[in-house]
Amino acid sequence: MIDTHCHFDVDDFAADRSEVATRALAAGVEAIVIPGYLANLWPQLFSVCSSLRQPVLFAAPGLHPCYIEQHQDAHLDELDSLLQTRADIVAVGEIGLDYYVSELKAPALKARQAEVFRAQLRLAATHGKPVLLHVRKAHQEVLAILKAEKFSQAGIVHAYSGGIEEARLYAKLGFKLGIGGPVTYEQARRLRTVVGQMPLEALVLETDAPDMVPQPHRRVGERHTRNSPEFLPAVAVGIASVKQLPLDVVLATTRASSMEVLRLAL
Repeated sequence: MIDTHCHFDVDDFAADRSEVATRALAAGVEAIVIPGYLANLWPQLFSVCSSLRQPVLFAAPGLHPCYIEQHQDAHLDELDSLLQTRADIVAVGEIGLDYYVSELKAPALKARQAEVFRAQLRLAATHGKPVLLHVRKAHQEVLAILKAEKFSQAGIVHAYSGGIEEARLYAKLGFKLGIGGPVTYEQARRLRTVVGQMPLEALVLETDAPDMVPQPHRRVGERHTRNSPEFLPAVAVGIASVKQLPLDVVLATTRASSMEVLRLAL
């Protein structure tokens, strides 16, 4: 299995990162893609990626839309330089638009989000990298920008939250849908409908750890349970249940799709 989106570099894992990695490997996770979100945290991202041999850790630095007020044009130049000099970068992420958070809906911030998103798409295109998309309440806008930019490197729509029509449009552009813990929630009817209707080849696994804990690993009565890459099998089981497919078929197909869209060599 490949965890295509896991924030394994954050402080939530500082105390036991090696032990978690060992458990994830034992659970069948052979690789983890770690997206970036702030320029000042990219050094930590690369440090973590080089600190462990197994599972293989891949870096995907980017500028997250939720931190739009912290991003500077110099950070785009820095990202360009990293893409030129570091062969270990597999994607640009986590990038996109977020119109869900009320503070980000101001016209000026929405415009700045779109500006930084377009700039990162152009960098990804220039350097031949796929992207990891963060999209909330903005699927039509993101799809419009992808088409306007004629972006052809594809990537993954992380934590997919749109409907079936948007899912099909992303698939036409070569994107895979990142499916995580919510597929195991009975109340996530919209997502489960999309998972049920989309071809298995359009889906990839992710945890988004330390967030989005799969239902089997939620602890009743606790305010917060840390999600972990070792819980990725629960996502695969959730997809298999929704699609009524054998688990081994889900594992093999999502692994192949992840390697294809991210051009991974394992």
